[in-house]
Amino acid sequence: MVVDTFASDKRRTRDRRQPSPVRARLEEDPIHPLRFGVNYTPRHGWFHSWHDFDPARARADLDRIAELGLDHVRVFHLWPLLQPNRTLVRTAAVDQLAHLVDLAGEAGLDVMVDGIQGHLSSFDFYPEWTRSWHHRNVFTDPEAIEAQAGLLRALGRALTGRPNLIGLQLGNELNNLVEHNPVTADEVDHYLDTLLAAAREGLGAGGGLVTHSAYDAAWYGDDHPFTPEASARKGDLTTVHPWVFSGDCARRYGPRSPQVRHLAEYGTELAKAYATDPARPVWVQETGAPAPHIPAADAPDFARETVRNAAQCAGLWGVTWWCSHDVDRSLADFPELEYTLGLFDATGRPKPIAEALAETVTELRVAPDSARPRDTALLLDCTPSTRSVSGPGGAYFESWMRMRAEGLRPAVVLAARAEDGEYLAARGIKEVVRPS
Repeated sequence: MVVDTFASDKRRTRDRRQPSPVRARLEEDPIHPLRFGVNYTPRHGWFHSWHDFDPARARADLDRIAELGLDHVRVFHLWPLLQPNRTLVRTAAVDQLAHLVDLAGEAGLDVMVDGIQGHLSSFDFYPEWTRSWHHRNVFTDPEAIEAQAGLLRALGRALTGRPNLIGLQLGNELNNLVEHNPVTADEVDHYLDTLLAAAREGLGAGGGLVTHSAYDAAWYGDDHPFTPEASARKGDLTTVHPWVFSGDCARRYGPRSPQVRHLAEYGTELAKAYATDPARPVWVQETGAPAPHIPAADAPDFARETVRNAAQCAGLWGVTWWCSHDVDRSLADFPELEYTLGLFDATGRPKPIAEALAETVTELRVAPDSARPRDTALLLDCTPSTRSVSGPGGAYFESWMRMRAEGLRPAVVLAARAEDGEYLAARGIKEVVRPS
């Protein structure tokens, strides 16, 4: 792996031994260390801003995010800019990313870095060495896998040691690339195992969390090659992206329905069921209020209820909202909902949803909701080819939501674990019931 030596040797001078202010506050809070943050979408130029990275603009964005009382951001570079050739990782691009992490630390924010982008907001970003005459399946081609592993090692080495670094994620919703890169579940397992090991190698021992993410097809899609088991058992914690447009949830049930307002809570409990470790944390890493699925007038209440309900799940790591800033309408060809998802509008003004989220986060830190274990579980009996029963519109999903609407707080238990007394006890489950 060649590293570009034409980049500047300048490095940030902030003392990495000093903990971020946010992390210090969290370590002093033994009652409720839930994390609340936002996925950072640059106000100026969206992620195309990496072509002419402006630290002053980035710092202004991050300062406004910190003013909401959030404690972390998730950040994304673009794969073609980081690795334009299979054997070349550009030091200048890696330095940009490290600079952004340091700017976030100066603003009092911790950072999760996604490595391979990959997929962002309906656009796919592939380096040219994976396309056209040079086409390689990014999930199965051995040299393509090794190139991605090399990139993650390089990112890990560049970022490790920063006290505000949460960790390194393989990339954003990599399963969105399946359509153009056919792959089997076994091949996905090999791919994830290889890249997770590379990320750990780059970060080194104690360097931070190593994770991966997938969009909802991993949980609800019949025979989708990215499986619930892979999401819930690989990496240091489980990430979920419970979007209200998945399975037409908001349109099917209505934007103010229990099904919509408890969706993130449900996604967290579903993810816990597939884990072999009863104590494995779950991170609601993406959730948001996309119009017209969630009308603007309903967005503040949706944010409040989504976060409050998710906070009632034992083992929740935190909630990271999508996203910080609306996409500017001067940029063409985005799906309509992408122009409205921000906490801030395209001019940088906070929207009512930003105020609602900030108030809710403050409330939960002062007087956290109870996240006690759930003593009743609803049994989930499905196969890879019937996984959709657990998604919006599915029989299992509707049974769980009925129980929740009646005031119960059901956990989810797979049929294979329903008779495992030790496992049930570890989760605090006293009764397993079948869907009605």
